[in-house]
Amino acid sequence: MKKTTILLLAMASTLATADEGMWQPHQLPSIATELTQAGLKLNPNDLTDLTGFPMGAIVSLGGCTASFVSDKGLVASNHHCVYGSVQYNSTAENNLLANGFLAKTFDEELPATPGSRIYVTEEINDVTTLIKASITENMSGSERYKTIDKNSKTLVAECESDDKYRCSVVNFHGGLEYYLFKQLTIRDVRLVHAPASSVGKYGGDVDNWMWPRHTGDYGFYRAYVGKDGQPADFSKDNVPYEPKHHLKVNKSSVDEGDYIMVLGYPGRTNRYRTALEVENQFTWTYPNAKNYREELIDLIHNESAPESEARIKYESTLAGLANYAKNYGSMIKSYNKGTTLARKQQLEQDLSAWINADKMRKAKYGNALTGLNKLLKQDQKTQARDLILGYMAYNKMLSTAYRLHRLAVEKNKPNVARESGYQERDLARFEQSMKTFNRRYDANIDQKILFAMLTHYVELPKSARILAIDEFFELEKGLNKKALSAKLEKMYQTSTIADQETRLAWMNKSVADFEKSADPFIQLAVKTFSVRKALEEKDEELSGNIQAYRPKYMEALIAYFNDKKLPVYADANSTLRITYGNVKGYSPRDGLTATPYTTLEGIVEKDTGVKPFNASKKQLDLIKSKTYGEYAKKELGSVPVNYLGTLDITGGNSGSPTLNDKAEFVGLVFDGVYESIIGDWDYDTQLNRSIHVDIKYMLWVMEHVDGATNLIEEMDIVE
Repeated sequence: MKKTTILLLAMASTLATADEGMWQPHQLPSIATELTQAGLKLNPNDLTDLTGFPMGAIVSLGGCTASFVSDKGLVASNHHCVYGSVQYNSTAENNLLANGFLAKTFDEELPATPGSRIYVTEEINDVTTLIKASITENMSGSERYKTIDKNSKTLVAECESDDKYRCSVVNFHGGLEYYLFKQLTIRDVRLVHAPASSVGKYGGDVDNWMWPRHTGDYGFYRAYVGKDGQPADFSKDNVPYEPKHHLKVNKSSVDEGDYIMVLGYPGRTNRYRTALEVENQFTWTYPNAKNYREELIDLIHNESAPESEARIKYESTLAGLANYAKNYGSMIKSYNKGTTLARKQQLEQDLSAWINADKMRKAKYGNALTGLNKLLKQDQKTQARDLILGYMAYNKMLSTAYRLHRLAVEKNKPNVARESGYQERDLARFEQSMKTFNRRYDANIDQKILFAMLTHYVELPKSARILAIDEFFELEKGLNKKALSAKLEKMYQTSTIADQETRLAWMNKSVADFEKSADPFIQLAVKTFSVRKALEEKDEELSGNIQAYRPKYMEALIAYFNDKKLPVYADANSTLRITYGNVKGYSPRDGLTATPYTTLEGIVEKDTGVKPFNASKKQLDLIKSKTYGEYAKKELGSVPVNYLGTLDITGGNSGSPTLNDKAEFVGLVFDGVYESIIGDWDYDTQLNRSIHVDIKYMLWVMEHVDGATNLIEEMDIVE
């Protein structure tokens, strides 16, 4: 394995226009001119060193990004990224979501949600040749899928010979390239500070994706290790981790036009998908997924009173459902009024003409797009059933029974042959997920979720349904709501897997034990396993066949883009990226120009005293008395709350530190504007804007509202 220094096919000569692009660290020297012109004062080459400054301070939470901001392992991220841990530690009597949380000493810090991790990327290696070495043209889809999977797991197992590391093989450009990521994994994570939701979620779902914004979306964890400085499981004897690098905090923040960059782990973009995929996603997948999410939101609201024990258990679930329900709706609107599909279709026409204009290109790439689309159409035939089964997994009892039974099945295989999620490396987190069950489970709500999704399932054509599920729930002749409700009621009364001790005991039982069990949810898992496994194998066959065409299509597209000097960068895939730009407003529509800052006074203007616009009396009084302390911005005559940037971000960037031209911490990115939501699929330079919490607002709330002066003193504050 050689250390990556260049992207294999996406060469440096093809650069994105304006601030477009989520760049891999090793690509930065190739865009040094653009970075310098935008205002970066550091040497771009320094940003390629994963263990140096500032890269060594950037971490992943496994879904969000974060960063070390002190030499004692203090980690800054978004409020919505630590939200699950706040929810986990909340009760109706001690509602930390509503009241906020602050540990004034190390001893007062609370364990984060079990299974929480902090990942520090230390190495990225190109392993494309090793992954593809044994792949042949005449392989079946299943053989190709299994070969890639086996080769990946073998490399991961070698990389994880030291248990303090977590490794993963990630594909780029649809499987054209593969990289092995090695991450130091800190297993003892503790909640340090989160403001009240009236700060951290101010504006709630109403303001989500909107501008102007007034949200203090920040929170703090701390990383702990054993006394030897190595990662360890939670122990009262553990000590704060001392990172090699941490970010300095510049309380002067940034001015309009200033250079800013975000270092983080963006989740997923789809800018190289085919026109067929784009059309299906926006006209079928998003509309249906949005409907299911909104249905589940309404169900949970109807079955739990605000701030009740049941509602608190589902607050994190509700936040996730609502975020993407609004995201999908906005995506659909942007798509319907835009030209995304037409431009994608035109691109494919131009690509085909370019390929056909050269005999060698035609021989190499001629069937790439047609072959890929044929397989994609096959995949779409089962999407209605697959989507319903996916949302059925929001039912905790069913999904837990499925996972426990699958663990027993997989334990009969050699470790490297087990499915991902069931290998020895996964068992600690598996157990921790079993322990969090009861903090996010209410029997009544869970039962109603399963009933709701089964009613959708029954509406599928019989040819699309699963006989074993029909037979178990007695749905062969259609839906009898009264009978189904009675059956579910009995299942919940007689099952014991909601009991933690019982649930954990199932982790060590055999397949034979499962087959003899009388527990109804265990019976469901056993009786449906063979058919679910058969569907999984069909998916593997199809996926393996797609893996034969997608890389070929991407190779053709990259060659075409290089020839036309068009932008080439890999789609986001939850790996470390850098995006850069400037503080800048925008004009979302004719006659309207949005300035790049909001201020404290905007909080008062929005405030109604009712969620989600319910700032505390203390905060409102401080604003009205203009108690700005040292955090006012002269040009605004107030404390800035949020600001806009031109950065290219997506989900997973949440919690990423916003850095200035010297890589000093000046805030946190937490959202994008409504008009840029479609940026996951289609980038627009004029409308794409990122939303950041201003460091001045963070520090103002910490000092004047929450009294978190101990954390301010711990951080390195500069001006």
